[in-house]
Amino acid sequence: MSERRKQRVEMEKKIESDKSFLGTEPVGKLLFRLAVPTVTAQMINMLYNVVDRIYIGHIPKTGALSLTGVGVCMPLIMIVSAFAALVGNGGAPRATILMGKGEKDQAEQILGNCFVTQILVSLVLSVMLFLFNRPILLAFGASSNTIEYAVEYMNIYAVGTIFVQMTLGMNMFITSQGFARTGMLSVLIGAVANLILDPVFIFGFQMGVRGAALATILSQALSCIWVLSFLFGKKTVLQIKKNCMKLKGAVILPCLALGSSLFIMQASESVISVCFNTSLLKYGGDVAVGAMTILTSVMQFAMLPLQGIGQGAQPIMSYNYGAGDQTRVKKTFRLLLKVDMCYAVGLWALIMLFPQVFAAVFTADPVLIAFTKRALRIYTAVLFLFGIQMSCQMAFNSLGNAKASIIVAVMRKFVLLIPLIYIMPHIFRADQTMAVYLAEPVADFLAVSFTSVLFLSQFQKMLSKNVSKNTEEKTIA
Repeated sequence: MSERRKQRVEMEKKIESDKSFLGTEPVGKLLFRLAVPTVTAQMINMLYNVVDRIYIGHIPKTGALSLTGVGVCMPLIMIVSAFAALVGNGGAPRATILMGKGEKDQAEQILGNCFVTQILVSLVLSVMLFLFNRPILLAFGASSNTIEYAVEYMNIYAVGTIFVQMTLGMNMFITSQGFARTGMLSVLIGAVANLILDPVFIFGFQMGVRGAALATILSQALSCIWVLSFLFGKKTVLQIKKNCMKLKGAVILPCLALGSSLFIMQASESVISVCFNTSLLKYGGDVAVGAMTILTSVMQFAMLPLQGIGQGAQPIMSYNYGAGDQTRVKKTFRLLLKVDMCYAVGLWALIMLFPQVFAAVFTADPVLIAFTKRALRIYTAVLFLFGIQMSCQMAFNSLGNAKASIIVAVMRKFVLLIPLIYIMPHIFRADQTMAVYLAEPVADFLAVSFTSVLFLSQFQKMLSKNVSKNTEEKTIA
């Protein structure tokens, strides 16, 4: 055996044994170690769409309309991401819990089944998006002024759906094993490529929104190659294997059940985006829809890092939950809540103080900037509470409580926000356009209150039930 081969074998053994660090290292140090790369990955991932919008918004003469057109595409892009979350975020926590119990073979069954499922989902989505994007986009809030820009973007994006699915969904299986840096690199590779290719295609080849879409899918393809190379390779603990690819209902269905909460959460964002766009088009025209594109982009600065922090905490909570260590699960959640709250409050303060700065990043149009400045303060009025919402949401998911996660997701968006989008303009008739934006903070305040109460009532019950289950299993063994 060559020296290089010996070193690789030793590394594999170390990686295998080192999974215990999730149950032994200090929680604060561990969360920092896992969350920093994961948050970085989320911020970098955000660049895929945000960089597109920044460049598109600054296209000479047509920037504002192009930005609005691409903004109308966002509900469809959110649906693609939601399906990735359905499979990846549902399978990864279950695989990690099984790792905590020492059941590696069962964990690899989950990985293989999720891999095949994502391929099938990607193919169906690609066909649907390519064939029916025009009528869907018109229904989603595109006007006669913006529809062509939207169609141009989606025709190209649809072809690369499989790359998006694989990168977002399968990368979760990398980070959930504790390979946070590798997960970060998965996204970094694509984001850097997108940053370089966007101006080349948009301005260099004068492709406009088509260039932005082409840059995005080529970048995602590079990320996809990196992710699959790792999961098929020797450095990973859980490996994609041919004998684990046969779909089994007993394996994949519980994953889809667990992932359904985040799926609903992200898919609901798509539905809500449609509701916002159609209402804003009615009351405020293209400028109001264009402002919504910017508001959505800014909100990503809040949501994705919070999700990244939660994903950094997920392996710790899932592993220790599987191992029956209540104390470490509680300690991890408390730390997660503190970090999330600090970030949410800090970003909220910056938006309230400097809304025009955030608006100017995405457009040079003075009319759109002035309108967005006012709308942004209303839309993000209770952003400081999102730390509570996301901490509880990720905790439910990390502990395998699909039911509670679904309830929280449904309550926030479907029960509260969607009705309020249509109710608020009839209550505040003096400025119906801004009343539409006001629906977001009202719904968020009510949702956070509900989530907090539910979590306080369920958290200890979940931990106690799991301890009892583990005790029974040990007794039987």
